[in-house]
Amino acid sequence: MLMRETLKDPNAEEVMSPSKREYQRVMAENLGAADLNSTKVLAFQAKPPSAPEGHTNNNKIIYSATKNPTSSIKKKASRHIPQAPERILDAPDIRNDYYLSLVDWSSTGVLAVALGAHIYLWNSATGSISQLAELGGLDEYVCSVKWVSEGAHLAVGSSTGEVQLWDATAMKRSRTMRGLESRVASLSWNQWVLSGGSRAGQIQHSDVRVADHQVGLVNGHQQEVCGLAWSPDGRTLASGGNDNVLNLWSAVAGGCHSEATPQFALSDHCAAVKAVAWCPWQSSTLATGGGTADRCIKIWNASNGTQMSSTDTRSQVCSLVWAPEYKELVSSHGYPSNEVVIWRYPAMTRVAELMGHTERVLGLCLSPDTSTLVSAGADETLRLWKAFTPDPAKKKEQAKAKSAVSSLRMGIR
Repeated sequence: MLMRETLKDPNAEEVMSPSKREYQRVMAENLGAADLNSTKVLAFQAKPPSAPEGHTNNNKIIYSATKNPTSSIKKKASRHIPQAPERILDAPDIRNDYYLSLVDWSSTGVLAVALGAHIYLWNSATGSISQLAELGGLDEYVCSVKWVSEGAHLAVGSSTGEVQLWDATAMKRSRTMRGLESRVASLSWNQWVLSGGSRAGQIQHSDVRVADHQVGLVNGHQQEVCGLAWSPDGRTLASGGNDNVLNLWSAVAGGCHSEATPQFALSDHCAAVKAVAWCPWQSSTLATGGGTADRCIKIWNASNGTQMSSTDTRSQVCSLVWAPEYKELVSSHGYPSNEVVIWRYPAMTRVAELMGHTERVLGLCLSPDTSTLVSAGADETLRLWKAFTPDPAKKKEQAKAKSAVSSLRMGIR
């Protein structure tokens, strides 16, 4: 809100009403002074008497002690989080479907956005926009996009059950992988293995290096698999379904094989588990979010399947992403708030609420340097928030540590 303040010129003469002027005159006569403005009601005619010798004013000592700047407690200033997006991109025809995953940001700085049957690429360094693909089937649309962790290959899940692999450098399709009979709303990479979740509740694991790509097909859920994420260490796959269940699959115990069963099947959520995100600095910590009937963000210890906390967000949780710079968690929401919330972890207190979307915020992802957040809304806009600018003090410490390591290496040589 723009605050206005009216400033008055202290040298300007005040225009008094006749009644006020008469009041001033009467007061001056009663006080025996000609100028009321220069009159003090109480005044010392001489200096006040000195205190007796040896007298100590304890109140003065206490007051002086509290005003001592060396003893005051300095409050740590919180960082500035812009309440307006740095940039807004139009996203016409983005599909308003809670279960889909329509945006992802590559390690090379290219943002992939699925708009209906089309996939567009936005280069964050140059600002250029290009169309990567258009699905050709009748009424076919893109359901999910996911970049490989390093490189320029994009996995695309379609409404027909196909999973396509696209080379963004050559701008052409590398291969098409089949095996699922219904739409693929979720994708996740584990090195060269690509996992895809279908509407029928199946999870297909594909080794993209070989011709016979399918290395596993499991019946993971009773309904659509809308959340899918491999842990950073590649040892555990988390899958969330429209059956309100969160499954944790162990890769070590054969999580990619057809006969596999989940290590943990957790049914604490009361609605679809679409938002699934692993903590990048705590490999066994997992955050999940529930739909409209649940509205909770739950934090799990995936090593033993225990729930560590549950936070009622008061609105549908559509997406979650961890922000490592300040050890925070970010959530996007649907009805009734349509907001993006930054949470302090592990306290789960609100740091900031980013408003602006007029419909639900379908998805979130971070830029490669983790400083910028993009939110994709059903209002057909993408909003870029510069919410995680690196801490200058932390940056200085890292530079000092890097310099010390360089000096040590030079000394060893």
